[in-house]
Amino acid sequence: MNMPRRSLGEHRRRLSALADEVLRLRVALPRRERLLAGLAHALRAVLAASLGYWAALGLGLEQGFWAAITAISVTQSSYAEVRHSSRDQFVGAMIGGLVGLAAATLGHEHYLAYVLAVMVGMLMCWLLNLGAAGRISGITSTIILLVPHEGAFWQFALFRLGEVTLGAVAALLVTRMFDLLERRWFGDAPS
Repeated sequence: MNMPRRSLGEHRRRLSALADEVLRLRVALPRRERLLAGLAHALRAVLAASLGYWAALGLGLEQGFWAAITAISVTQSSYAEVRHSSRDQFVGAMIGGLVGLAAATLGHEHYLAYVLAVMVGMLMCWLLNLGAAGRISGITSTIILLVPHEGAFWQFALFRLGEVTLGAVAALLVTRMFDLLERRWFGDAPS
């Protein structure tokens, strides 16, 4: 069945209305439930960050904090949300890493190479219909091109991708564990 085509403006209006409704529902929760939901989310995030951080260090990656940052940024309330967020994180880091690496190789330290890398990476993500991955692509290119580091750019890009992957996997594992525990304790399907 064909869905009617909607304009970008219509999609934005509908998404904005949906976001407003989610915010209204969250605010409508009693304070105790908001506190418990916040505590559960914080616990998921810190467990995932810790798992990602220690896994990165255990694998010899010196900047395990990137895994921890990624784990916190992709942690959501449900496994499905984390899966989508992790996909965006991985694809964005991969595209940003490749584009950043190309810009570093071809443009060396020219600021214009940085600007083009961010724009090209973001456009590639939008063409893949992964707009959220575009932000990550831009951030990854920024890290590769503007953060001082030692060693080859390819090695720096590869390590960032590895750390991002570890953080995303840690968030997926912890969220899956929480979903299973919630199902067992409360008998409800996880949200």
